[in-house]
Amino acid sequence: MTTGVPGLLLDWKSGDDPERLRDREWLVTNGLGGFASGTLLCIPTRRYHGLFVPNLAQPKGRYIMLSRLDEEIVSGATHVQLGGAELIDGTLHTQSHLYLKAFSLQHQMPTWSFEIDGQLLEKTIVMPQHQNMVCVQYRLLRGDALQLKLRLYASFRRQDAPLNHELTWPFVLSIAGRRHELHMSGSPLQLRFGVSPQRAVFVSDEQESVDVLYRVERDRGYDHSENLFSPGYFQVELRVDTPVTFAATTQGWDSLSIDGPTAIDAEHKRVDRLISIASAPARTGFGVQLVQAADQFIVLPGSRLEEATLAAASGEELRTVIAGYHWFGDWGRDTMISLEGLTLCTGRHREAGAILRTFSHYVKDGLLPNLFPEGEREPLYHTADATLWYFHAIDRYQRTVGDDDIVRELYPVLQSIIEHHIAGTRFGIGVDAGDGLLRAGAPGYQLTWMDAKVEDWVVTPRRGKPVEIQALWYNALCLMARWGQELDLSVDEYRRWAVRAQTSFNARYWHASGGYLSDVIDGENGDDSSCRPNQVFALSLPHPILDETRWRGLLDCVQAKLLTPYGLRTLSPDHPDYKRNYHGDLRTRDAAYHQGTVWPWLIGPFIDAWLRVHGDRKQAREMLSAFPAHLREAGVGSISEVFDAEPPYLPRGCIAQAWSVAEVLRAWVATEETGKEGRRE
Repeated sequence: MTTGVPGLLLDWKSGDDPERLRDREWLVTNGLGGFASGTLLCIPTRRYHGLFVPNLAQPKGRYIMLSRLDEEIVSGATHVQLGGAELIDGTLHTQSHLYLKAFSLQHQMPTWSFEIDGQLLEKTIVMPQHQNMVCVQYRLLRGDALQLKLRLYASFRRQDAPLNHELTWPFVLSIAGRRHELHMSGSPLQLRFGVSPQRAVFVSDEQESVDVLYRVERDRGYDHSENLFSPGYFQVELRVDTPVTFAATTQGWDSLSIDGPTAIDAEHKRVDRLISIASAPARTGFGVQLVQAADQFIVLPGSRLEEATLAAASGEELRTVIAGYHWFGDWGRDTMISLEGLTLCTGRHREAGAILRTFSHYVKDGLLPNLFPEGEREPLYHTADATLWYFHAIDRYQRTVGDDDIVRELYPVLQSIIEHHIAGTRFGIGVDAGDGLLRAGAPGYQLTWMDAKVEDWVVTPRRGKPVEIQALWYNALCLMARWGQELDLSVDEYRRWAVRAQTSFNARYWHASGGYLSDVIDGENGDDSSCRPNQVFALSLPHPILDETRWRGLLDCVQAKLLTPYGLRTLSPDHPDYKRNYHGDLRTRDAAYHQGTVWPWLIGPFIDAWLRVHGDRKQAREMLSAFPAHLREAGVGSISEVFDAEPPYLPRGCIAQAWSVAEVLRAWVATEETGKEGRRE
């Protein structure tokens, strides 16, 4: 089935500023948490960039197996270096920008078109789904045959490990016929690779690439240079009638039997199927691009495959959500907030149910995991809101899919969660018996989504009773009452706690002089009346805790002080701690992370609130108008983690963030003009 999926095309002319290519990045994923990524300039600028970064079960974690694949094109007397690197002394070892004609992203596969002496060469990268493998296909579309040299650079470094500065290499290359294998001494890591068709010749020619510069890491205040090792290169003739494919894998030799055309055709068909099941507003234009972007975050966790085996044995599936590329793993909060946009708006109901069931197995002491650390099986639980977002995600799933069985199945888990919160659980999370509101806070921990921390400095501790925690708590209690009634169970206790929380909330949080809600009450230093976006959830959730008489006033204030073309600021500009830009070293960035920096995911709840108050889908859709152009910036085809708080609103942080994509997609679908009433039930 062909859907005529529109791609993203960036035209290029020789002489254009190569920074435009260097500052834009591409990303390919494999559905296991692994990826390939780099810049459109074909050089790495991050420690995370690599042609092959699988998420391995043994040893656990994401490893940069192949840092680069440098292409040298020989056409008569012309020698052209396409792939390459920038060195710490400023030398640029690539000519890609001089010969590039266009870059496109089609069906999630990046493609470069180069013109060399009248010959037209095309390069495409694909990762077969649920395989730890990468394929790079080269096609000559026009012109006489040319010689192609492909030099691979290995790293075998876990992506969060220190950069390599050694000049001694513990690699062992084995060649048996057409089988090429690279080992690292004292490590279980091994890389198998080859080129098809088999007329390619491998030349064993060890080289070092010394003092490679990762300029983004330099700008972020980290170690930013590395030495890389190459065992040699392939040499092959490229003709119009025969594509050439380089493939690398950590799996068995049979994996290398796949060629580029087969892998690319399979990915075309897979993406076409994904788009065909998405909701109607997501099957055209901008929606199609977001459906493809959403796919990159839904994964079978490759570093926990033993759990997948156990899940399959019990008739279940294991699924989770990668919070962002390149450095985030799976986070409970991000997963539950993203679930509706990533899976329900895209028609991926089976995966949605699998995600909800997967996380139910990790509930401990009434808490959902905050995150799974890189390469670890045991999660961390320091979160006050992820657990409450779980209720919301289940509600959205049940209403969309009509799966009442999941409520029946998970209700005992949800009951236990409520009981733990009422009695009090870890990290100071528990209900205040005096007012029915939920408190949270423990020294040294950041428990809400505003979780920046540098060493012992928690930037926004928000200990006490954060405003959105109350909104989520009330929403969860209302859902428990509804679900319990559907199951013919007693729900009087949930209703009593809900009424008590709502009454206390409306008596305590309204900041009358500002016309908005305080961010935290009963904190370490009393009440915090900062104007932050967290108050939106008191209005945006299906069961709003805020009294209806205050809805419009709150919305007007948030719109005036916090709304930008790319989401909501995290702090009002009139606050003394407000930061205009998110840049610099880690401490400087984290000081701004939630102190003004714009987060795109917050546009989702803001539009929910807008539709509840105004019901104007057309005007709400206009609030999303900046995002289509952003797909051609930063991480091409995806939406960044954060933006600066002031024009020109530069994109920052991760180049592809799950809840950014999910909430913009969900808002896009919600603002489709259907003529129906805009108030969300």
